[in-house]
Amino acid sequence: MTSAIDPLFVERCIEALLFAAAEPLSDLDLAKRLPAGADIAAGVAALRARYEGRGIELVKVADRWRFQTAVDLSFLMTEEREEPRRLSKAAQETLAIVAYHQPVTRAEIEAVRGVQASRGTLDVLLELGLIRMRGRRRTPGRPVTFGTTDAFLEHYGLASLADLPGVAEMKAAGLLEMNLPPGFTVPDPLGLRAGEDEDPLDLDDGDAPEFAQDFLGEPEKA
Repeated sequence: MTSAIDPLFVERCIEALLFAAAEPLSDLDLAKRLPAGADIAAGVAALRARYEGRGIELVKVADRWRFQTAVDLSFLMTEEREEPRRLSKAAQETLAIVAYHQPVTRAEIEAVRGVQASRGTLDVLLELGLIRMRGRRRTPGRPVTFGTTDAFLEHYGLASLADLPGVAEMKAAGLLEMNLPPGFTVPDPLGLRAGEDEDPLDLDDGDAPEFAQDFLGEPEKA
């Protein structure tokens, strides 16, 4: 008969992993590193409660966990942060189309925008990691389809695509005019099921999480 794993030990292990991780970790990532039988859900819940209201909080973004500065303290880092790269209007429009219409091809992006999509616009979004090539449409020519990435969710602080703003939120933010055409709706990316009209690309995911290892000593110089 095996003894139960100490809940406090599990909580400390999760805390250490998330602190050292170079990127957010999923429940599966944590389970791979913890002893078999460790209650990941209980450990995360206890850790969230422990950090609630603190300067550092445990949050879930894109179905992964990470520590981040409390939102109300963000002003402290304002002067120390570099100015983020601003997206052009064309890039913003393209990103919005990909987010709401994914999986979407370049031709479909052009059809929605009403203008030809610049190769450079898609390249910028791919370079920033906000979108990815996700498959090929099962149509003549086998065009590549695009979709958003976890980095997109992390950048905009979304737990999942279900948290994308709808018509009401976009009106409140002034992003949509009040006088909309009858029957206007915002596309639901969750309603577009991958696989029905596209084949996934055979790419190496390389999703193994990386961890900071500065405590191991100075790296050898070449």
